Amino acid sequence: MEEGLGCILESFDITLPDTGCYSPVILAYIGDAVYETVVRTVIISKGNKSVKKLHAQATEYTSAAGQAKLFRNIKDLLSEEEYTIFKRGRNSNSHSSAKNASVSDYRHATGLETLLGFLYINGNYKRVVELIKSGWSKTEYSAGI
Repeated sequence: MEEGLGCILESFDITLPDTGCYSPVILAYIGDAVYETVVRTVIISKGNKSVKKLHAQATEYTSAAGQAKLFRNIKDLLSEEEYTIFKRGRNSNSHSSAKNASVSDYRHATGLETLLGFLYINGNYKRVVELIKSGWSKTEYSAGI
């Protein structure tokens, strides 16, 4: 396992169960944080801005519509296992609803977050970054990030 998650587990003397033990909603919960961390890391690398401007820029990527767009851009890159994980998340009953997004975008965003959470828990950070970077390279706002 790479240093990031390994450092957390070792420092707190914990182990995580196999990802099959987690519901898709739990994987989406951590996947949301993973994606947000990648977005924020890339955005702050572009220079100092007000937090308000950083948040507005990040929202383009982290909104349900932005995440659904990312998924559409990477769908063909997913392995069969990755697509199955995505579908588990997309089809899950999350008990929350889309606030500023279509139901379809919200479900696709949840599926993407589930996949990212699955990859993170399994220590596949390079794959997380590879998928995100590939998806962003196909968007009209990729120049901003």
